[in-house]
Amino acid sequence: MVQKKKKTTRKKVSSTRKKKTSLSADDITYFKELLLTRRREIVGTVNEMKDEALKQSRMAASGDLSSMPIHMADLGSDNYEQEFALDLMDSERKLLREIDDALGRIENGTYGICLATGNPIKKARLEASPWARYCVEHARKLENGLIEREFEEERA
Repeated sequence: MVQKKKKTTRKKVSSTRKKKTSLSADDITYFKELLLTRRREIVGTVNEMKDEALKQSRMAASGDLSSMPIHMADLGSDNYEQEFALDLMDSERKLLREIDDALGRIENGTYGICLATGNPIKKARLEASPWARYCVEHARKLENGLIEREFEEERA
């Protein structure tokens, strides 16, 4: 007689699982202010970079009003600097999204709780990275490729 195998299904860890954070109300207020301050700094930096990187023309950027031809090496340098600034702006915008997400977690009461495991994120980790989504253990597994990013929304 052939035995039928039982199907086993693993329960998926829910990112909406509610566990209590180990942070006090004062801690939450502190981290909210820290996030808002960092957000203001980034917005200012991005705006400055945008103004510098996206000048209308080389003449506007350098104040050069002459009609002399521009050397190709100068154009290459200008293009490199502009692309470098745009890459920095993109990186800063990603961090800005992380900060906004963290502020959203403060509002919905899930700040300081790992989105993957539901365990509290240690205060020291939040001090170093107040926008942290994951506890140190889970973040290490992600970095080492041991698990996939199934809990994080991917944004272009």
